[in-house]
Amino acid sequence: MIHQYKNNGYNIVLDVNSGSVHVVDDVVYDVIPLFEENTREQIIDKLGTESGYSEELIAEAIDEVTQLKEQELLYTEDIYQNYIADFKKRKTVVKALCLHIAHDCNLACKYCFAEEGEYHGRRALMSFEVGKKALDFLIRNSGNRRNLEVDFFGGEPLMNWEVVKDLVQYGRSREEKYNKKFRFTLTTNGVLLNDEVMEFVNREMSNVVLSLDGRKEVNDKMRPFRNGTGSYDLIVPKFQKLADSRNQTNYYVRGTFTHDNLDFSQDVIHYADLGFQQMSMEPVVGDDSEPYAIREEDLPKIMEEYDTLAKEFIKRKKEGRGFNFFHFMIDLEQGPCVAKRLSGCGSGTEYLAVTPWGDLYPCHQFVGREDFLLGNVDEGITRTDICDEFKMCNVYAKEKCRSCFAKYYCSGGCAANSYQFHGSITDAYDIGCEMERKRVECAIMIKAALAEDSE
Repeated sequence: MIHQYKNNGYNIVLDVNSGSVHVVDDVVYDVIPLFEENTREQIIDKLGTESGYSEELIAEAIDEVTQLKEQELLYTEDIYQNYIADFKKRKTVVKALCLHIAHDCNLACKYCFAEEGEYHGRRALMSFEVGKKALDFLIRNSGNRRNLEVDFFGGEPLMNWEVVKDLVQYGRSREEKYNKKFRFTLTTNGVLLNDEVMEFVNREMSNVVLSLDGRKEVNDKMRPFRNGTGSYDLIVPKFQKLADSRNQTNYYVRGTFTHDNLDFSQDVIHYADLGFQQMSMEPVVGDDSEPYAIREEDLPKIMEEYDTLAKEFIKRKKEGRGFNFFHFMIDLEQGPCVAKRLSGCGSGTEYLAVTPWGDLYPCHQFVGREDFLLGNVDEGITRTDICDEFKMCNVYAKEKCRSCFAKYYCSGGCAANSYQFHGSITDAYDIGCEMERKRVECAIMIKAALAEDSE
């Protein structure tokens, strides 16, 4: 499978199955779509007539494409379908938990899928006892895997800060005995951040996600307190202090853009102007009935924004004041591992969410959907049939993924979004797919531009 596109003055060719990327001239770019279905003479005749290239130039291009094919850098075969069939037969171990330490929040974000932290249910804080059982469950079900991940999530986790600290201490106390190493992370809106929290986070948390939607007017419209006042002025100085205290690494400022701020590239640039170097901006996922929801007619503007952001990304990198944008950090060396690239986040199999009362769900976005209740931390997983269904969730199980050039980079997309829009975890959220394809194109173009600059 070949994907070709032009972006920012570059002719880019991606050989999907091998992951090889080629930046080519106009003649090679025009030869490639004709190469497999035409003879050498037919290609020369067609391009000579349609494009005005000389016969010699076209012949050289054909020779170049032929050589790339012989080197298995173009038109390569898919070697992964049989691999994923074998992978699905393997015993799955749990490696990560999303601990819903607080089903409560001190903000009232308008797009919150968790309904201000309630998750289709009641407000609650996780007890230390339930948290201990969750960590013990993870240890028991992680097999020989040594490195385990636990994300403290909400609502707002800092509303249950003492339990967070106690659970970190408990996890550390189990590491040596069971030959495990916990990687703790925290997602916070920053309202309750203070020096004591920052000191602990910097000592114990491998990563921190800081929720901020960009410019003051954008953030305060979508992320207000319950009395309607904005949160920007309170949290930004705290986030800046925390990012600097972590040497601008091992954190992300994470925003959400909506129909109301389709010029989101300006929000990402605003992050950079505030001094942040690690950032992400995610499209809101909401029902079309919501005024903030992204619609199909928004896509042309969104595509322009990714192009704008990619150009600014390159510009700032070359000026020595660059930043990292999550969706542009692509690995052209085919990382991560094959299984990850084919199956995605591992929700429902390797990654589970735990409610404050100890129920287990495939991920945080399924919490409260009783059809996806897997079990609990006392009894373990009792609905293995649901886990088996998620284990089958990969790019080959999704018809829309089979012919998509981005499948090995997005790994089939989000199962929860697929379920929300189509009632199936093996479908795909179409608007999200369009955005992901554009992000991949921009990310590859950035690699080409920066590689050219370093030559």
